[in-house]
Amino acid sequence: MQQSDVIILGGGLVGLTLALALDAHGLTSIVVDPADPATLHAPGFDGRASAIASASWRMLEAIGVADRLEGQGCPIWTIAVSDSGKPRDLVFDADREDGPLGIMVENRVLRRTLHEAAMAAANVTLRQPASAVEVTRDLDGVRATLSDGTEIAAPLLIAAEGRNSPTRAAAGINVARWQYDHVAQIGAVAHERPHDNVAHEIFYSAGPFAILPMLDDAEGRHRSAIVWTVDAKDAPAWTTLSDRAWLAEAEKRMSRMLGKLEVAGLRSSYPLGFHHAARITDTRLALIGDAAHGIHPIAGQGLNLGFRDVAALAEVLIEGARLGLDLGDAQLLARYERWRGLDTFMVAMATDSLTRLFGVPGRAASAIRRFGMRGVQRLAPARNFFMAEARGETGSLPQLLRGLTI
Repeated sequence: MQQSDVIILGGGLVGLTLALALDAHGLTSIVVDPADPATLHAPGFDGRASAIASASWRMLEAIGVADRLEGQGCPIWTIAVSDSGKPRDLVFDADREDGPLGIMVENRVLRRTLHEAAMAAANVTLRQPASAVEVTRDLDGVRATLSDGTEIAAPLLIAAEGRNSPTRAAAGINVARWQYDHVAQIGAVAHERPHDNVAHEIFYSAGPFAILPMLDDAEGRHRSAIVWTVDAKDAPAWTTLSDRAWLAEAEKRMSRMLGKLEVAGLRSSYPLGFHHAARITDTRLALIGDAAHGIHPIAGQGLNLGFRDVAALAEVLIEGARLGLDLGDAQLLARYERWRGLDTFMVAMATDSLTRLFGVPGRAASAIRRFGMRGVQRLAPARNFFMAEARGETGSLPQLLRGLTI
């Protein structure tokens, strides 16, 4: 039977980042994931990209991943927020000495980089494609049998399987969830004018329209990723639009600020929903990432919330190991629960409230929202608070999010 300090079910962005954070501090992990590694190296851009907040980027630096991403991410120096396509009502400009507010990275680049780093890590064992067909958690530890017949064991099981986590369901952990009447359209466009490293969030009654700056492509074309929220009832019509018609509609919603558009990646869509686990621990079990929570992409905090889980859980486990504690100890898991429970709930409620607030139609509602945003623009303490939120620097920050090893 193969032994390790932890077993991680799910080798996505969050699961692999945790494995690498533990590896950097001498803890071993077995990562079990059903995906075929060959799919991680498939050529072509699928249109999906993530905004990695500056605090999350510092963690990637601390565990040695950021160096592998050198030159492959686009810094976000400014975030501009507006209502109903009006001129910028609220602008966050990063101080150049503090670094960018975040880094835009293509998801396929981030997945491939994390996978390559995990393959090279001395303390990470990747088992993929594979799945856990039988798992036992008890006071003695965790034991699992994989689909290929391999038997593995560890003091702690970590579920990083995504929003439909079977491990969470098997543990009987209740989940608060609801669906928004929205669908997110994901894509990437090449555009005539440079984006100047500005991320735009334009709020319409049907949902937010986000324009996120990306690096120029190999042909020198300026590029941005788009996350475009539409009413669910209209989603089938949007999906069947030709590229030409879709681009024409996108140009209108962008007030043609970036000039003529071209498709620069695959278009996709997915229904938007909210879920939040009633608790994120159980006997010798911890939930991270989408297994623990899923929020509206209105503020681009989904992946960063998962990275905050990684930083907190890694610190709890590393400090526990140094004290000689059992890594599945209930007191260690209770510390992780306390650390992450309130933060994830507050971020989830904030994004849900923003979604509902900016979804109220009508000129009067729009005028009130714009008045509020301009008030934030004028008040430095309020503006600085929201900038810190965008950077992921609020609350009790784990060491890794400060860019420090544990």
